[in-house]
Amino acid sequence: MALKKKIYLDYNATTPTEPRVVEAMLPYFTENFGNASSDHSFGWYANEAVEIARNQVAKLVNSRPVGLTFTSGATEAANLVLFGFCKKNRSKGNHIITCKTEHKAILETLEALEADGFEVTYLDVDANGNVDLNELEESIKLSTILICLMLANNETGLIHPIKIITELAHSKGVAVMSDITQAVGKIPVDLEDLGIDIAIFSSHKIYGPKGVGVLYLNKKNNISIEKHLYGGNHEKGVRPGTLNVPGIVGVGEACSIAQQSIEENRQKHLNLRNKLEHELLTIEGTVINCVNETRLPNTTNVSFKGVDGTKLLHYLNILAVSRGSACTANQVNPSHVLKAMGIEDDIALASLRISTGRNTSSENIEKAVFEIKKAVNQLKTSIV
Repeated sequence: MALKKKIYLDYNATTPTEPRVVEAMLPYFTENFGNASSDHSFGWYANEAVEIARNQVAKLVNSRPVGLTFTSGATEAANLVLFGFCKKNRSKGNHIITCKTEHKAILETLEALEADGFEVTYLDVDANGNVDLNELEESIKLSTILICLMLANNETGLIHPIKIITELAHSKGVAVMSDITQAVGKIPVDLEDLGIDIAIFSSHKIYGPKGVGVLYLNKKNNISIEKHLYGGNHEKGVRPGTLNVPGIVGVGEACSIAQQSIEENRQKHLNLRNKLEHELLTIEGTVINCVNETRLPNTTNVSFKGVDGTKLLHYLNILAVSRGSACTANQVNPSHVLKAMGIEDDIALASLRISTGRNTSSENIEKAVFEIKKAVNQLKTSIV
């Protein structure tokens, strides 16, 4: 089946590059192709474009441009900063706190740090994915140097109270890192107000190009990291290598566009989500996960009881939806996020993440509901 006949509802995995973003990038592949580190007019022009983009990103997330570093994506940024911060601050302590529903980019990096002698506390979550703030406070020790919790969960859309967590952490002299990837462009993100020390996010989640990410270090809080990549002093030595000028221009333009339309898009997604969930709940045995929690406006995580989840996605071949994170979606395993929330394996396997985007229409939702109802009814019948 041609892709144009499918309905894409997996915008938390990636987004199409906005045509205006592509248009802004194109000259930097051809006539404005200079290396941003070159000391001549071609390089100066490219470097100016990078700094304009840095300012565009800073405006979207309300940060100082000097605190932003461009990377190849949020995963690379997570590796750079977790290794860099923890090793630089090892003399102060070796304890890190996170929770069991973090993205694999965080969890696997922390596992590597554990192998290097760091201690990691993985907080449990309740049935909706919330951490217990009292348990979090009790977990802080004299050796704790970092609390690492995402702003919005990529599978359920749950939004953590990061500002409260940051205030708690800072009262104990502990830094806070947050993966803000899913939140940026969907809800207002104000890094100054949240007080976060370290943040990461990706371009391709906000209609920018793939292969570009952003790392934020709160310079006002004197946050710095130990470098462990070598080969030049690009990006103030944090991330050496020739800058991806077209990609950086692209993420800057994507941030500028997002800033202009964030409230309009938020309301659109809420309306679509409400319509989707209202219709899905007419299916017997359907549960909307985190339904009464503060969530991203575009994200629905739904479970279907009594359905063979190993077959569900195959029955929905006209829809592009996912079982969980795109990093693990090709594996027929229950979501680690849903399992951490206490959802049994068979129900977790029979769960879908549906995420809307700028191109999603009300007709798309109606068609998706029809296809999901048909598939669920067929699978319930087939396992009776």
